[in-house]
Amino acid sequence: MPSLGRLRRIVQDVSGASTLDESLRLISDQVKDVMSVDVCSIYLMDADRGDLVLMCTQGLDPGSVGNVRMPIGDGLVGTIAERQQVLKTDDALQHPSFHYFPETNEELFHAFLGVPIVHYRQVVGVLVVQQQESRQFDSEHEAFLVTVAAQLAGTLSHAINSGKVSNLLKGRKKANTHIDGIVGSSGIGIGKVVRAGGSISFKDVDEVCALDKDAELLSFKRALVAVGKELDQGHQQMADTPGDVQAIFDAYRLILESDDLQVAIRNRIYDGLIAPAALKSVIEEHAAIFEEMDDPYFQARGEDIRNIGLRILRYLVEPNAKPNEYGQPVILIGDVVSVSDIAEVPAEKLAGIVCQQGSALSHTAILAGALGVPAVMGVGKLPLRMLAGQSGIVDGYRGRVYFQPSSALMAEYIRLVRQESEFDRALDKLRHLPGETRDGYRLSLMVNTGLLADISPGLEKGAEGIGLYRTEIPFMIHDSFPSEEEQYRLYRKVLKDFYPRPVTMRTLDIGGDKPLPYFPVNEDNPYLGWRGIRFTLDHPEIFSGQLRAMLRASKGLENLKILLPMVSSVDEVDAFLLLLDKSVASLKEEGVEVNRPPIGVMIEVPSTMFLLDFLAERVDFLSIGTNDLTQYLLAVDRNNDQVARLFSRLHPSVVRALHLIVEKSRKLDLNVSLCGELAADPAAVLLLLGLGVDSLSMNAHGLPRIKHVIRSFKKSDTEQLLAEALKLGSEKEIRSLLNNALEDAGLGGLIRSGV
Repeated sequence: MPSLGRLRRIVQDVSGASTLDESLRLISDQVKDVMSVDVCSIYLMDADRGDLVLMCTQGLDPGSVGNVRMPIGDGLVGTIAERQQVLKTDDALQHPSFHYFPETNEELFHAFLGVPIVHYRQVVGVLVVQQQESRQFDSEHEAFLVTVAAQLAGTLSHAINSGKVSNLLKGRKKANTHIDGIVGSSGIGIGKVVRAGGSISFKDVDEVCALDKDAELLSFKRALVAVGKELDQGHQQMADTPGDVQAIFDAYRLILESDDLQVAIRNRIYDGLIAPAALKSVIEEHAAIFEEMDDPYFQARGEDIRNIGLRILRYLVEPNAKPNEYGQPVILIGDVVSVSDIAEVPAEKLAGIVCQQGSALSHTAILAGALGVPAVMGVGKLPLRMLAGQSGIVDGYRGRVYFQPSSALMAEYIRLVRQESEFDRALDKLRHLPGETRDGYRLSLMVNTGLLADISPGLEKGAEGIGLYRTEIPFMIHDSFPSEEEQYRLYRKVLKDFYPRPVTMRTLDIGGDKPLPYFPVNEDNPYLGWRGIRFTLDHPEIFSGQLRAMLRASKGLENLKILLPMVSSVDEVDAFLLLLDKSVASLKEEGVEVNRPPIGVMIEVPSTMFLLDFLAERVDFLSIGTNDLTQYLLAVDRNNDQVARLFSRLHPSVVRALHLIVEKSRKLDLNVSLCGELAADPAAVLLLLGLGVDSLSMNAHGLPRIKHVIRSFKKSDTEQLLAEALKLGSEKEIRSLLNNALEDAGLGGLIRSGV
């Protein structure tokens, strides 16, 4: 019986393989050996032609590799792929689905066992074992082969899609190889690939003994000084950006000046290592502590440590290296891309950013978004040296990157960029016009923000206010809880810059995918745990400081609205109102006359949908957070790669839930806004118009397009679309209905389809 240990060995070996060819060879060799069979073959899907191709075999004629193809449903292998089921027989030649390929010489083999390789419901390929003598493979062999296929499906799927080898099929190169990652910042960028930080990598550093410890220590000291100057220059270059962008450079300097880090490196040098080896050892240890944590924000801090480590390494290895010259648009690519790397490139030449590691919460992604540069994070390992100098496309809408794209694909993306630019310019004329339908229904259009960097773009795009100010972002880029005074200055600037437009500030919403680095909370299920208002009510000393800062900031402006996140019960609202009243009273005792602002509740926990009548007695407005509401309704963690594809924004249950909320709110005379990603989806906006929401809040980039959609329809038409959508049973049907309506209105260009 094949052992669990052998299975683990196969998976580990394949995961460590550098190419797809090597992965396939390891699988076929080891499976053949473990199962003691005469043949092990692997067939993979050729997405371009839609058939299965023999990619590797141990036992059949090697000349058949790359030449034997089977349409889905043809032969035993095609039948397995079509049915997505195991197929076994003691005599393959007698099976009704058998298809003979002379070039394989497989007429010598009778016993056959094949299993589908499936990843996220898509057939990746088929794994087959064969034996000369007639025999029936037992259930243990079947179970082992099924387990191998299941364990390796993700690895093989990623290897194919990421183009780990240039020669996927014999004799021809796979066109338009792409990799997929995480959206860090939206947009499309086209340029030449440049390796961030030059060619320096910790992989090239060997553990070598120092011949002169004093010289190594001096070299390390000089590198620290050089990186410090580099950070200062970057800080100055970003002088025209908001303070929170410059704060990222301050965070990097804190890491650089960390006593723990510097002392540990010096100690390794004292112990006999050269400076680069000492640096590598300490950086990897410190970064690993963060990267092994479950929380995305903590993992992103590991990325910051590696960023600083690579900057120091660059000056240790190439102290006299000259800075790059950028004569054409570039795409910065690296294991990590530091804020210093970004600051080196002239703003007009930076076309995109691609990081092998990292997440949407990393400082790199935050800075990219603030600068309006498309970024894709967490793409996995890439052959950086080979890619440098190639042309590339960064699709920040889909989290996709193309290398050496075909002329046809390049032309299509250039067309898209030009079309986007022309369309955006055409929409500029709508800037001062209201979001009003053709039959006079007025909808307020707001922006979501959390960075000062987002304020100017929001105003430039004609935002009527801030529908969601995420107060947790300033908390996340600090190294401790900001004081009341710090918060006051920040909130005052936001409220003043948008005056007299309303600004809805959501109280501190940490937990789930937004942990604080200086206040760790370890939970088995953070999305259902101590987050949002649950956390702040349990820490009135923190909550009161935030509320007092908000109230003080609004004095004389009176454009503040306060929004409560993660509310699931009326008791939470009552507790908040009591704390708010205490904050108002304490300020008045200090001689600061403040008024109680309008209060709202986020509808994101399903329980609140059934408490609207009680909430109406306590609050002034509602804001639907469709991201979390959808997540909780469908029981899908949208940040979990295994199930993220099930996150369906126009799922019939979501549409019906929105209908219930808005209808009930109308009867209770409650103003309703929507601030999730649904607000920036042109198709979804047709339903939201039909529902009759009062305002939408989205990122600044999407605002003109949504305004264009609103001004192109009558509300009565969207009400009819809503009635039809409520009768449909799948997102596919609902989206098709809405996309057709956009097409009929001449807005087909707003439907983002695959290129």
